[in-house]
Amino acid sequence: MDGETLRTRLEADESASLSLLGSPRFLRAAAGGDPAPEPLLDAAAESEHAARETFRAWVADESDAAARAAFESVVDQEHDHRERVAAELDGWTPDDGGAGPMHAYFRGRDATVQRIAGGMVGRPLVTLRTHGRLIAFFENRDCDVAARRADLFRDLRAETAAVLDEGLALLDERCAGDEDWEAARMVAGYTIRVAGDDTADALRSLGIDPDVEE
Repeated sequence: MDGETLRTRLEADESASLSLLGSPRFLRAAAGGDPAPEPLLDAAAESEHAARETFRAWVADESDAAARAAFESVVDQEHDHRERVAAELDGWTPDDGGAGPMHAYFRGRDATVQRIAGGMVGRPLVTLRTHGRLIAFFENRDCDVAARRADLFRDLRAETAAVLDEGLALLDERCAGDEDWEAARMVAGYTIRVAGDDTADALRSLGIDPDVEE
């Protein structure tokens, strides 16, 4: 296996979760009800904050120098993403009420390949879908502010795609055989499923069937 084969397999194997995360239903889950700009921006800022904190924790104890440097770069990027999204809100501060299921799972990973697979492959595959849906949401609102916000998420999405590319390249360098690739596949796939399940649970709490398309 190689990085691109892993990506193709993940997108096929986890298509149900990825489809939900890229659907209008994700907006309802993220907003806690009818989609509106402020709760969606707040959820996006919280997501960027959680990612920053995860990668900061990894930097503190990662023994692989190249991986640690990559994690440091993601810390900087996620901080920048958080600040750019937060600038669209009035006086935003992080909730810090908990990592959420996906990041709680990440923070229990201590093997380098697992961290890369979860944080730099599985998570970006999730984010590409959710950012795509946020772009569509703001594109459909006819005002200059919404257009600016759509452009913001286009930029964040492109930068996230670059993290995915780097993560796949790092796995190409570190996976010595089938056992390593299988570990990467399992962690990245579970990451995607956790994100999908969390969205489905949020929808159920709102009385919405996550399996029924809108």
